[in-house]
Amino acid sequence: MKFRMLCVSLLIGLTACAQIPVNKEAEPNEQSDQNQEAEPQNLPKQNLTAPILFDFLVGETALQRGNLDVAINRYIKLAKTTRDPRIAKRATEIALHTGNPYVTEQAASIWIELEPDSIEARQTIAAVLVNLGKLDAARPHFEMLLASEKESIGNAFMQLNQLLSRNEDKASTLRLIQHLALPYKDLPEAHFAISQAAWFANQHQQALQEMQRALALRPDWEIAAVHNGRILQRISIADANAFYRDYLQQYPASNEVRIAYARVLIGEKKVDEVREQLRWLTENNPEDAEIMLASGLLAGEIGDLEFTEENFKKALDLGYKDTSAIHFHLAQIYEETNRPDLAMTSYQLVKSGGRYLPAQIRYADLLAQKGEVKEAREHLQKLPAANDQQAAHLILAEAQILRRIKAYQEVFDLLNEGLKKFPDYPELLYDRALTADKLRKYRILEQDLRKLIKLKPDHAHAYNALGYSYAERSIQLPEALKLIQRAIELAPDDPYIMDSLGWVYYRMGKTVEGLNYLNLAFAARPDPEIAAHLGELLWVQGAQDDAKAIWRSALEKDPDNEVLLETLQRLTKKKVID
Repeated sequence: MKFRMLCVSLLIGLTACAQIPVNKEAEPNEQSDQNQEAEPQNLPKQNLTAPILFDFLVGETALQRGNLDVAINRYIKLAKTTRDPRIAKRATEIALHTGNPYVTEQAASIWIELEPDSIEARQTIAAVLVNLGKLDAARPHFEMLLASEKESIGNAFMQLNQLLSRNEDKASTLRLIQHLALPYKDLPEAHFAISQAAWFANQHQQALQEMQRALALRPDWEIAAVHNGRILQRISIADANAFYRDYLQQYPASNEVRIAYARVLIGEKKVDEVREQLRWLTENNPEDAEIMLASGLLAGEIGDLEFTEENFKKALDLGYKDTSAIHFHLAQIYEETNRPDLAMTSYQLVKSGGRYLPAQIRYADLLAQKGEVKEAREHLQKLPAANDQQAAHLILAEAQILRRIKAYQEVFDLLNEGLKKFPDYPELLYDRALTADKLRKYRILEQDLRKLIKLKPDHAHAYNALGYSYAERSIQLPEALKLIQRAIELAPDDPYIMDSLGWVYYRMGKTVEGLNYLNLAFAARPDPEIAAHLGELLWVQGAQDDAKAIWRSALEKDPDNEVLLETLQRLTKKKVID
């Protein structure tokens, strides 16, 4: 619709140029009546000839039909023929839609040539040249844009790195910003821009020097102080701490700096000092909902859930706008502190935004844990899915509810239906494969996992699941070993894959290698299934007391674990735990 309206406007404009000659002696009011304020002045005298009209109509028709290549070729020709900046601007707009930077550069170059005082034209050509990596060509345009900013020059420098972010040559970007900043040595924002460019170019010492120059020109500039501290963190944590501490002594009301300082202290696990900073923030900003939320989130990182809950509730009372975000975080706290009813209520209060669907899925899961499986499934089935990904996630959530009550055939049937709608969705394939294993449908397990590996060659857990299935059944052990080794290459620190590797070595009779990997897996994650495997290997080696100790500890954590219970029943034929 926008293109069509512009088309009519341009056609009228060309016709007007043919009928109304430029009157240099006209009074100012008459000129104002003849020209719209948004249009460039001194438009060319151009008759609306048959060739021009033909090119115009061909271009517009091509545009309406979605043939951008034909449209842009005609409009560039029109821009050159008519020398009308409005046509050149339109050619540039169409070129931008093609996604072809070289065509866009051609159109924008004509536009800026015809309308050199246009800020919009100069911004466009500068952005296009940056995307093409032609920083030297873009430099004079940036110089003129900066010169035109006058009182807003500081804001312009603050946006420079964002404008130049698409250029991959960060060293060239740094050189460009340094050149642009030369006439503005007393402007703190210019030094800030150089510092950011130096940071992106991995020139950390230079980044620090420039940020310190910015602070020297404007000592109470909070954002510069925060960035200065972040740069120091890369160089020396102790220096970053000292800087934040000294800065806060001089400017105690700098909340953003205090929050940044608290984050550094969290990284150093200085819990008492973190609490001190958070107390200062909340006590000195009792009416600031943003501070309450930030303090609550930081407190959560050190495990102080009581302080977190208190401040989240204060943020709500103070009218924090994104109430859904706070209710979601509160629900998570209620879950972690074993208050499921409060968690369910809070999840239901999440009404919109990106957390809406996750909140409703958690609500359904908690409902199912109360024994209301039918109601939980109905809740999930009624939820709207905005796209295929959300629809698939709802199917997976329902499958998880059924899996918890060991209704594996129902899980399998549900995933079958899901895969009819989304046959190549990785998570559905993986989930059905695991369910097929429970039902001993090994052909489907192998079919799904091999398809998943083909779709996602870097899916470590697909290789692992297939290899583990072979190892568990003591078949195709050499291939099982290769599959699990590939999984280890993709995810070398995953304890479950280490467990599978230890298990396949055990099945192949290589007990020393098996024990090494199972010990590594158990040390990384003392999971009941890993404990079952490690205990079994120890048991068959004669270390039965060690095996019993590992099993006993695992049973205390998860007394209903299927793999653990099956292992105990198979090996001992009697009660292991007195």
